[in-house]
Amino acid sequence: IIFGSLLGYAHAEKIESEIGTRISFYQEKSHVTYLLWLHSYLSSRGYCNINIPAIKTRLGKGGVVRKIFRFHTWTLTSFNWIHELFYDNKIKRVPINIQEFLTPLALAIWIMDDGTKVSKGLKLCTNSYLYSDCVLLIKVLFDNFGLKASVQSAGAPNQYNIYIWKESMCTLRNIVLPYITSDMKYKIIE
Repeated sequence: IIFGSLLGYAHAEKIESEIGTRISFYQEKSHVTYLLWLHSYLSSRGYCNINIPAIKTRLGKGGVVRKIFRFHTWTLTSFNWIHELFYDNKIKRVPINIQEFLTPLALAIWIMDDGTKVSKGLKLCTNSYLYSDCVLLIKVLFDNFGLKASVQSAGAPNQYNIYIWKESMCTLRNIVLPYITSDMKYKIIE
């Protein structure tokens, strides 16, 4: 769950004063059901506070007020190795050994977190990653799951998305459907 989330919106924060790392999860209000499921899953296993996250607002592009949900895990030294894998000089990167951690559950979490249905395929928003990171991810998607994907421009300089081809969507559904929450199934269903 942590690796799938970190491939998406989540980020790991190294808290020097506490000598540990916490994982921060974030979603827009439109995906509140998913975030509450994620919070419940982690809190019931002792990884974060049991209090349900409250809706907060933030000012988005063009002065638009956006409603968001955010919560954090506890700060744990046992998460430090994950931070070290994902961050280089405070910049989030795809770990070179991501193949070891991209399981069907991690892929489902990544899709729920950061996937978008596009025509008959699926786009994974990887705008913050380098082109080389995206190339690594499409290789891992093929090697781990047999999924055909390509790197596409996100429309801005040095920003890229991963597009899973329509001919791989049946395979993708078979892999991740058992883990996809009901409110997120629209991302992978025809």
